Amino acid sequence: MTLRSLIVRGLLPGAGVLLAAVIASLLLGAGDVGPGRALSALLGGADGDARFTVLELRLPRTLVAVAVGLALGIAGALLQAAARNPLAEPGLLGVSAGASFAVVVALVLGASAATLGPYVAVLGAGAGCLLALGAARLRGAGDDPVRLVLAGAAFSGLMAAGSSVMLLVDARAADEIRFWTIGSVAGRELADLWAVVPVVALGLLLAVLVAPALTALSLGDDVATGLGHTPGRVRAVAVTAVALLVGGATALAGPVAFVGLVVPFAARALVGPDLRRLLAVSVLLGPATVLTADVVSRLVARPYEMPLGVMTALLGAPVLVAVVRSHRLPSL
Repeated sequence: MTLRSLIVRGLLPGAGVLLAAVIASLLLGAGDVGPGRALSALLGGADGDARFTVLELRLPRTLVAVAVGLALGIAGALLQAAARNPLAEPGLLGVSAGASFAVVVALVLGASAATLGPYVAVLGAGAGCLLALGAARLRGAGDDPVRLVLAGAAFSGLMAAGSSVMLLVDARAADEIRFWTIGSVAGRELADLWAVVPVVALGLLLAVLVAPALTALSLGDDVATGLGHTPGRVRAVAVTAVALLVGGATALAGPVAFVGLVVPFAARALVGPDLRRLLAVSVLLGPATVLTADVVSRLVARPYEMPLGVMTALLGAPVLVAVVRSHRLPSL
């Protein structure tokens, strides 16, 4: 695929969808500030309530959703390439659950989610990555994507049960722990975003550096070795990048499943299996997916909101079923 084809088939549509999602996120909400008042607030007019809602609530929420979608979309593409499995996704394989559980344990022990959350989440995500790739290399599991997902589901269930136990241990932290079990970008502030920017930025840098080697690895370990790459080292860098990205996203929004499955699947349909092109398009489709899910979560149960984690599961589950039921799984 030429650069022009990449731009026309992937980058331009992705940019258009992302722009529409950003505008919808700023203009639409569960409250009484409608699109007209929100647009007036963005242009510098309107009343104080509308300006507060748009600039202090919706704008930070939009930026947080963009960061979460970017991190999870890139992490999903990397994890699928490292595991050589089209169903390898941070939420499905328990990577997000591991990050969330680590933060829950830290909260119960008295740690501050604002200061230690991102780093604790990275450690939990790293443990989840190692378990996921270990399961992928088990005899039979690596050849059967469905069995790999079942192993991830078992690990996720174990982490969810552990989080429930934490609720019994420390009832005072129940509200904060509940946030880490459902996933949401509501109520997040810009300070929360800045706290995880270094973590996510480092993950993105590693993703860019490891992408060419992972592309070679998709041809097989022997071919990659012949091209001068060390498969074990490449997977280690990829796991580190995924841990940083998923840990940062989980520290911001809690566990948000299926984004890492939907985004690479859609990007692959647009630009093919080359990982470098997938990453370029996922940079746009990841934020667009999370923003779209968040906007829908505000509108389906007005004046209340549905948690983002629930909405992404509702939107992503049909994609999972479609992949599993297809006669031929996408080749990585």
